[in-house]
Amino acid sequence: MDRAVKRGIARKTSSPKRIGIDEKSYGKYHRYMTIVYDIDNPSVDNIELDRKKASLDRYYAKIGKDAASKIEAVSMDMWDPFIASTESNVTDAESKIVFDRFHIMKHMNQALDDVRKMESRMAEFRETLKKTRYLWLYSSENLPDRYREKYEILRESDLKTARAYAIKENLRNLWQCGTEAEARSFWKKWYYWASHSRLEPVKKVARMMKNYLYGILSYFRHHITNAIAEGLNSKIATVQKMAYGYSNKEHLKTAIYFHCGNLQLYPGCIKSKDVSV
Repeated sequence: MDRAVKRGIARKTSSPKRIGIDEKSYGKYHRYMTIVYDIDNPSVDNIELDRKKASLDRYYAKIGKDAASKIEAVSMDMWDPFIASTESNVTDAESKIVFDRFHIMKHMNQALDDVRKMESRMAEFRETLKKTRYLWLYSSENLPDRYREKYEILRESDLKTARAYAIKENLRNLWQCGTEAEARSFWKKWYYWASHSRLEPVKKVARMMKNYLYGILSYFRHHITNAIAEGLNSKIATVQKMAYGYSNKEHLKTAIYFHCGNLQLYPGCIKSKDVSV
């Protein structure tokens, strides 16, 4: 496997122009890898240990300044070390960075859950909000039927959690806008609502989004997300399970490249037809 991966990496002749950057935990004690994904040719393009600025710097140094200057778009979470590295190495990076909408909604869902926790500590709402944690995390169209009746009652209530849920659901409409100008107009109205909601967790997310607005609205120029990364992360988790975890991190990297790198693995320049797990 190691020889095949080295052979496949040596045969690569170009670097992707649209990339996704994500972190993946491995082992114990909160250890992470920085993984760069090729969005147009869904695969793992590079793996670096840790999730620091230096980790991503190594990737940009590896592909070289010329290839880095030709990168057209970069999808990532709002993780400052990744942002700093990309701004240092990619030409006109601010216009190319796209903050992944699924990570943004994850922050919003966490804010909603924080509101629910605070409100459920109040005696008069404890029974009402009991066992409703997962109900609020669903989008309205994906809500299972078993929650529907209670959902309709709670949604029309005066609960702070219901207000936070309405703000969260409305935010999803941002990415349905047709143009960047339309999205900016929608954002201004949503931000006013969220920042005046008197719900501190919601206000905190709204302020965070305002600070990173340039990368949120750039979605409407590049139309990319980290959905590819989420799918490949699931495949990487399967690779880890197959070996019951890897005590040697280099072996883990080799296995990920082998199964998820879309490399030409076989001798004689024959491209692998299927090395999926």
